[in-house]
Amino acid sequence: MDYQAIIENISQEIKPLQRQGKQADYIPALASVDPNQFGLSLRLLDGRHFETGNSDVRFSAQSITKVFSLALALGLIGDRYWDRVGKEPSGSAFNSLVQLEYEHGMPRNPFINAGAIVTADILLQSVSNPTQYFLNFVRNLCQSDSVNYNIDVAESEMATGHLNAAIAHLLKHHNNLQGNVDEVLRFYCQMCSLEMNCRELSQAFLSFANSSKPFSHNDIELTISQVKRMNALMQTCGFYDESGEFAYLVGLPGKSGVGGGIAAIYPSRYSIAVWSPRLNERGNSIMGMKALELFTSETSESIF
Repeated sequence: MDYQAIIENISQEIKPLQRQGKQADYIPALASVDPNQFGLSLRLLDGRHFETGNSDVRFSAQSITKVFSLALALGLIGDRYWDRVGKEPSGSAFNSLVQLEYEHGMPRNPFINAGAIVTADILLQSVSNPTQYFLNFVRNLCQSDSVNYNIDVAESEMATGHLNAAIAHLLKHHNNLQGNVDEVLRFYCQMCSLEMNCRELSQAFLSFANSSKPFSHNDIELTISQVKRMNALMQTCGFYDESGEFAYLVGLPGKSGVGGGIAAIYPSRYSIAVWSPRLNERGNSIMGMKALELFTSETSESIF
């Protein structure tokens, strides 16, 4: 299959969507990003790699990093993690307070903000230098020592993240946050501020696509079964309250972020990362979603 021709054709086909939507300007540091960009990187488990567009431009990974923090938490405390975070799709906005209050401080899943804030708390309680520990882990995954946090983005989110602060205090009220609220929020925002490009992101997700051997990076070991369950959660919960639509149109486990990135996998076959900053009303990249829909349709390679 001529993957390079396929992805180049797709990049041309989606150009009419280039002016639809807008970047995540509710995070001030992301409002200045040039929205008219698109990149795609595809990696196959057999070692082949294909890319097109702005695949080497780094962007704010945002909620995609929740996959990495979940992998770390599972590697550090195992299934005890699920005593504090659920496994169900939310069906509500990723920053919903109502659902969290109704369910007495138990986040629906690790990929909504409440779940990821609990994950940040777990990492803070489990390692001595979680900021560096998380960064080293991601650098190892993507095989790039220059991946780093964007402190301006992190500070921007801290200064304007009043709803996240409310979520954290509600978690604390329900005894599902052990650390200091401000420290947990600062670490959470710093993880979200991580900057990667499509090339690095597809490399990082390749380990989650390899379903034939256990996951092993740095000192984190995950069983094949644990990775399989992470993929199941990406399939059902990885795209905010648009996860059903993504499963219907694309048919891959994955995770999106409001920086405009999407990373997805076809287990035992490939990982793919796309980026375009303009988002739809649910916080997912318009061009990225369409590119992945076209890719799985034209290659007939999805899990369904």
